[in-house]
Amino acid sequence: MASDLLTNWNNYPIEKSEVSSPVFAEDFYTQLAESSSFIVRGNGRCYGDASLSPHVISALKFNRVLNFDEARGILTCQSGLLLSDILDLIMPRGWFLPVTPGTRFITVGGAVASDVHGKNHHKDGSFSQHIVSMKVLSPNGEIVVCSALENSEYFWFTCGGMGLTGIILEVTFTLKKIETGYIKQVQIKSEGLDEVLDLFEQYSHYTYSVAWIDCLKKGPHFGRSILMLGEHATIPELNGRQHVYPKKSKTLSVPFHFPSFVLNGLSVKAFNSVFYAKNYKREMHSIASCESFFYPLDAILHWNRIYGRKGFVQYQFVVPKDRGKEGIREILTRISNKGWGSFLAVLKLFGTQQGPISFNMEGYTLALDIPINAKLFAFLDELDIMVKEYGGRIYLTKDARMKAEIFHSTYPNASRFTSFLSEIDPEKKIVSSLSRRLSIK
Repeated sequence: MASDLLTNWNNYPIEKSEVSSPVFAEDFYTQLAESSSFIVRGNGRCYGDASLSPHVISALKFNRVLNFDEARGILTCQSGLLLSDILDLIMPRGWFLPVTPGTRFITVGGAVASDVHGKNHHKDGSFSQHIVSMKVLSPNGEIVVCSALENSEYFWFTCGGMGLTGIILEVTFTLKKIETGYIKQVQIKSEGLDEVLDLFEQYSHYTYSVAWIDCLKKGPHFGRSILMLGEHATIPELNGRQHVYPKKSKTLSVPFHFPSFVLNGLSVKAFNSVFYAKNYKREMHSIASCESFFYPLDAILHWNRIYGRKGFVQYQFVVPKDRGKEGIREILTRISNKGWGSFLAVLKLFGTQQGPISFNMEGYTLALDIPINAKLFAFLDELDIMVKEYGGRIYLTKDARMKAEIFHSTYPNASRFTSFLSEIDPEKKIVSSLSRRLSIK
C-alpha cells in the first residue's frame, strides 16, 4: 500500500491517502476485511471529493472484459475497465456505448456510481437505463446480484450512489448498434438564450443534442449559443470515405499548469467571440468522427492544467423543464455579471429519470468550469440557493463544496438513501470525503 497525494480532475481538493490496487476479486474481500473505512476510486475523472478518502482502493487493475455477445450487443466487464478500452473493442464490430459522458477516460464502475448522462439523455436516459445486471460486494462481505428487477432497491441506490453501497465488481450492459464511426452533425447558431432553449424543443427528435453557450455575452444577444445535433452516420452518408471507422487522431498535451492570470474575463470573452464566429452560417452540416463529436477535450491531454495549480470547480446544476427558461436565465445572468464565466459552458436537455438518487431530472442542465478564487465558494453558495428555489439540484460527481443542507433538501430521496446505507453498512466501512461533507454517512 502506497501513500500519495490525490486529487481529481479539477485539482481541488487535494488529500493524502493510502492507496491499494487490487487485481483479483479476492483482493477486494481482503481489503474489506482489513480496512476500517475506504472508498473505491476509478480513473479520478470526477470533479471534487467523491473518490477521495484517507484510504482509497484503486480499481484500475480490475479491468478485464468478461464476455462480449457480439450478436446481441451485450458486454460484461469488470468495474475498472475504461470506456476508451471498450470503444476500441466494440466500435470496429459495429457497436457503440448506449450513453457516454464528455470523456471516454472513465471506468465502468465510475459510470455506474455517477449514473452518467450524455447528449442523448432526452432520448435514451442515463447509463443505468441500459444495465442488465451488476455484481456488488456489499459492506458485509456478501455479493449482491442486482438489476432493475432483482434486488432493485440495491440496484437503484448503487446507480448514482457515488460508490457508497459497496464495491462494484461486474457490470453487464447493452450496446447501441452503429454502421460507422462517424456522426452526421448539424450546428445551428442561436442569437440568444430563449432561442436556443426553443431549438432544443424543436429538434428534440435528434438522438444527440448539446449547446455551447457564451456565458459572458450581455445585452440583446445574452446567452448566444451554438446548438450541436447528431445522428450516427450510415455507410451511404459517408459519401465514399475510405475508412468506415476512422483512425484515432493525434493528441496534444498541456505540459504545465498555466499561471492563474491567463484565464480571466478578457481571455474568456475573446475565446467565446472566436468560437461563436467560426460558425459563419446560421446552419452548418458536416460529418464528424465519434471521437471529435463526443470527446473533443480528450484530444488535449491534461487540459485541466489550463486552470492553474489552484484548480477549478465545474458547477453543474439541473432545473425542471417547467421553470427551465426562467431558472437558466437568472442563474446565467448572475454568473455573467460576476465576469467569472467559462469558455466551457455546456447546456443539455434531460428527459425523465427513473433512479431515486440520480442527478438527472426532466429539464435543462448547465455546466460551467470556473477557476477557484477567494470569493468563488461564497458566490456558489448563493447559486445553490437559487437552484434549490427553482426545484433543481447539483451534480454530486461535479461537486467539491456544496453544503449538506442543500443536498438533503434538493435530492428528494436523500433520507431514504442515507437510511439504506445505514442498514447495509452500519460500521461505515465505505466512506468518502463527499459522504462526510454532505452528512450522507
